[in-house]
Amino acid sequence: MAMDVAGIQQQLAAGLPPGHFIWLHLNLSHSGCQRWLRACLPALSPAFHEQLGLASGATRLEHVDESLLAVINDVTFEFDGGVHDVASLWACATPQVLVTVRLKPLRAIDQLRASVKRGAVFASPLGLLVHLLQDQADILARIVRDTAANVDELEDQLLAHRLGDRRAELAAMRRTLVRLQRLLAPEPGALFRLLNKPPPWVRDGDLQDLREATEAFSAVVGDLVSLVERIKLLQEELAAMLNEQTSRTLFTLTLVTVLALPINMIAGFFGMNVGGIPFAANPHGFWLLLLLVAAVTLLAVRWALRWRERF
Repeated sequence: MAMDVAGIQQQLAAGLPPGHFIWLHLNLSHSGCQRWLRACLPALSPAFHEQLGLASGATRLEHVDESLLAVINDVTFEFDGGVHDVASLWACATPQVLVTVRLKPLRAIDQLRASVKRGAVFASPLGLLVHLLQDQADILARIVRDTAANVDELEDQLLAHRLGDRRAELAAMRRTLVRLQRLLAPEPGALFRLLNKPPPWVRDGDLQDLREATEAFSAVVGDLVSLVERIKLLQEELAAMLNEQTSRTLFTLTLVTVLALPINMIAGFFGMNVGGIPFAANPHGFWLLLLLVAAVTLLAVRWALRWRERF
């Protein structure tokens, strides 16, 4: 934000050498960002200033007022490497200037800055923007690959009946991937529309690189959709397994209750303090009563086993 406004305006007015352009990357959380941008580059499309700061939505790439406007959703930068949120990057490209504005640190833009610091050379603003899209596709592919490895491990544990209750972990992964899918899935369509009607100042080489980046991103989005379906099936299998375990537990409790019911009933009848109790005067009354209880219990067990085989 300390860049000299007059110096940038003089460079643009004098014209840049062939193959040279200016890249400005700004932090929208700074209070004077938009004011500085309007003062430094008043010729930027008004549509670009209007869309700054709007809530994250679907990816857009539009050709407006001889400028290429883009809203790109990307994963926020986290030091622990996790995926916690998705934020937007607003971009405006002209033949001499590329302006990118973000509200939160993003992984793809951080990788692009690292590439520039390492000496990467870009022939045009669109070439740099294409490299940003390629970094975005690489990050998404890495997320899909790491998540797929976790899903493979959980699936192996499920087949070995050692998974346990991991529904919360599966739900978190699916929620993250669905959010990425909802925000990033429209991007290939927007890129293909741009390829069909590109700005007149776009180079053929940049269009070819953009086409390759679009195809790679489409493949990654397809893998993302497939992974979401795998997690959904794994959740359904885990739910079915937990329901089966619950049914077995309920059956065991029911069986114990059924087996104990005859004994309790007989004990209740013979425990009544009334006259006429059977076997009260018989010297072998205890053994006869024990034989009666055992016979009733065996009948109850036989009935329970037949009922189990039927269902």
